[in-house]
Amino acid sequence: MAFPPQFLEELRSRLALSEVVSKRLRLIRAGREFKAPCPFHNEKSPSFYVNDQKGFFHCFGCGAHGDVIGFVMRHDNLGFPEAVEHLAGEAGLPVPRPTEEDRQRYEKRKTLHDLVEQAARWFEQQLHSSAGRAGLDYLQRRGLDGDTIARFRLGFAPGDSGALRQHLGRQGFSDDDMLNAGLLKRPDDGRAPYSFFRNRVMFPVTDRRGQVVAFGGRILEGDGPKYVNTADTPLFHKGTLLYGLSRARQAAADGKPVIVAEGYMDVIALVRAGFEGAVAPLGTALTETQVQELWKLIPAAEKVPFLCFDGDNAGRRAAWRAVERILPHLAPGQSARVAFLPEGEDPDSLIRAQGPKAMGALLEAAIPLSDALWRMESEGRPTDTPEAKAAVKAALEARVATIADRDVQSFYRTEMRRRVDEAFAPVRPSYTRAPWQPRGRFGEPQRRHVPGTPGRLTSKPAGEGRGRASRLASMRERILLATIINHPELFGELAEPLGLLPFGDPELEKLRWAVIECLSDDHNRDSTLDAAALCRHLSSAGHETMVGALLGESTYNHAGFARPDASTEDARRGWWPAWRHLHHERVLDDLREAKAALKRDTNEANLARVAALQQEVIKSGLGMTDDGDFDDD
Repeated sequence: MAFPPQFLEELRSRLALSEVVSKRLRLIRAGREFKAPCPFHNEKSPSFYVNDQKGFFHCFGCGAHGDVIGFVMRHDNLGFPEAVEHLAGEAGLPVPRPTEEDRQRYEKRKTLHDLVEQAARWFEQQLHSSAGRAGLDYLQRRGLDGDTIARFRLGFAPGDSGALRQHLGRQGFSDDDMLNAGLLKRPDDGRAPYSFFRNRVMFPVTDRRGQVVAFGGRILEGDGPKYVNTADTPLFHKGTLLYGLSRARQAAADGKPVIVAEGYMDVIALVRAGFEGAVAPLGTALTETQVQELWKLIPAAEKVPFLCFDGDNAGRRAAWRAVERILPHLAPGQSARVAFLPEGEDPDSLIRAQGPKAMGALLEAAIPLSDALWRMESEGRPTDTPEAKAAVKAALEARVATIADRDVQSFYRTEMRRRVDEAFAPVRPSYTRAPWQPRGRFGEPQRRHVPGTPGRLTSKPAGEGRGRASRLASMRERILLATIINHPELFGELAEPLGLLPFGDPELEKLRWAVIECLSDDHNRDSTLDAAALCRHLSSAGHETMVGALLGESTYNHAGFARPDASTEDARRGWWPAWRHLHHERVLDDLREAKAALKRDTNEANLARVAALQQEVIKSGLGMTDDGDFDDD
């Protein structure tokens, strides 16, 4: 009885081999595998191993080997149909009852499988004949030795358009079979069919189980496309398979990376260099079905294949097409990374020139899909006008909207908005870094961005605190925060100046960022968070003590407009003078530092900085003293 291959594939995927075996043997976990004394020969120490990822059992004592169906057949002494029916019952799968049409279709597929296998063998023979001398020379020039040629079953289709037809005809295969398998092509004028592949180096394409189902051919001379592939047949659909798929399944199960390259020779070069998880599309851009196939290959916690593209414009276009195809199907833990080769290189040339380590370094430098999306929509586009910047933002939002998983879409939207804000933020004045303020990873002043606003600030090392002025600055910081917390409806217009101005008090600085982040959140912004809800949020975030100390008479005695019962207009009118004074002090700090730098080194850059900061103070509306310095008050 013949069962549809799709049904058998589903049956094997539904049943974990270890679960089936454990019902008959006592299994002991051994790393990723399970072991037990072999049930097929007498032994005292276990040499029988079960591997769920690879889907097979193996005994190192007697050599017994097979999949879940083979185990049940052998252990339970059942025939193939009986074993399949038994396992289908365990898996809850209805057993298909083949019709006469199904049986005919199965026999037809079997015939085509046999036909394509015979063609592959003939192509291999031709490569080592006098007719294939040019093909063998080409492969040897590309650095392939005899073992590699044999491993990948490379062959040659001679220029004689009738040779393959005659060879297969002598083995009993009909023209119709050869046409259905994509090996022959029938001319429109009624003449006899002729070979589809002529004067080409041949690359056999296998299915998931390693059976040859199609071919790719590279032309050596004459007219025609550089590569051609078998058209879709009953055995082969180019948008669903990948070159090297059966080998990559094994490599992924062994924990090796899955790498998508662009062509046959790239895959061969990668595999020879130790990257056995290499695959390639078959003459098309990467399809959604192929992406899903990639994720099926990789263990659940590591579903991140590498998409490897040439470093030229065509390679980048191919990468962007792949990103488009992948985005809608992203899911938690299910993504991809993109690696770009140096300009003018492909995996084959890179490995031959620099070795496998260069390829490993390239994979380590691969960028996440979010970085690829940003580059895809921002590189090479004008951003010199508000309209152009808005166009980039709109394009990113449209891409993100295609992601079906709502959680992944939400995180992508947040990430893209952050990138837009950072990339298009106007340059802001630099303010001094208070002694407590953290520095960046390599000692540089830390840069912080205001979520939801276009502002950006850069901190720099500062001098000593200034006594009374510092105390006044701290009170102004308290007033600014108290006003915003009690009147969150003002945040929309005050967010940028609040984010622009770093606070000197470390606890107030933490609270400032907590307020900005809370009120910048999309949900809170859309729902107009009120003062009571904002206080609850800040308290739950660990700022309860500071909020309690801030919202009291010690603050309100200096600024009645900050009280919760003050009108919005009074709060707005009072907030701005406090901000301007604080802004003034920060600019003065910068100016003092700039003058000191100018005294140490009188150069044009330092002179220009002093002049610019003096203009900054003039623009703020605060005056200069007669001696050219600025009043601190």
